[in-house]
Amino acid sequence: MTTLTEMMNHIRARFLVAGIEDPNAEARIIVGGLLDLERVDFITRGDEHLNLEDEVRIHDAVGRRVRGEPPYRILGRRSFYGLEFKLSRETLEPRPDTEILVDAVLEELKGREDEPLAILDLGTGTGAIAQALLSQLPNAHATGVDLSADALATAQENAVLNGLADRFDVRQSDWFEKISGTYDVIASNPPYIASKVIPSLDREVRDFDPHLALDGGDDGLDAYREIAAKARPFLNKNGLIGIETGFDQRHSVEEVFRKHGFILVKARKDYGGNDRVQIFRNDE
Repeated sequence: MTTLTEMMNHIRARFLVAGIEDPNAEARIIVGGLLDLERVDFITRGDEHLNLEDEVRIHDAVGRRVRGEPPYRILGRRSFYGLEFKLSRETLEPRPDTEILVDAVLEELKGREDEPLAILDLGTGTGAIAQALLSQLPNAHATGVDLSADALATAQENAVLNGLADRFDVRQSDWFEKISGTYDVIASNPPYIASKVIPSLDREVRDFDPHLALDGGDDGLDAYREIAAKARPFLNKNGLIGIETGFDQRHSVEEVFRKHGFILVKARKDYGGNDRVQIFRNDE
């Protein structure tokens, strides 16, 4: 039988040979996720022997990682804003940089936290943005919109998992096509990668993320044009639009929204120092 420490050493060696950038961190993510271990457990429980079933599960996961599958895809879930989100074939992983969008929206809503706010999350995927906002806005209600039925089913499942099902619903729609009503917040992390760039992406993204959630058209701006052109009738007075963008899209996206009568009121960089989040309001 193999101890936890021996298994971790074996995995790190395999990951190192496979060229994985941070073998230590990824080994902890996978083994910790599979066995429900905290970081300290790798020290305090290192001499414990793994049972055969767990060894088999770990070796299977390690093989999948070496073949390019991302760690959280292997685990089938990822934490975001203190909540847990299951992943499915047609959902993106909710990544830490997107938490900055949630923070920026909440900053703009300061003083309104207890109001019965209405939130529209376009391209909701796992439901992460909407549900993170709901976790901080106790009287808000959110609608998650997606073209993918698989994504919507996953988002609903996550709402149950996170205790938010009574304040979250879903709508299958191509952006605003089947949406009615008005909202205080329209939020989105839309597809923003230019179509021609997708074949050159890292295999972890290219081969495992859903292309529907990646492909932003010829210049990566199609979704922003759609949102900017059609959002106004769906915004309440003093409503805001919060969006995530590609690292090199701040000025082009700002121009798209400016042409449709919106002004940029907040911009935020991601943890790598790249432009990532923009908040718009009506220019009135």
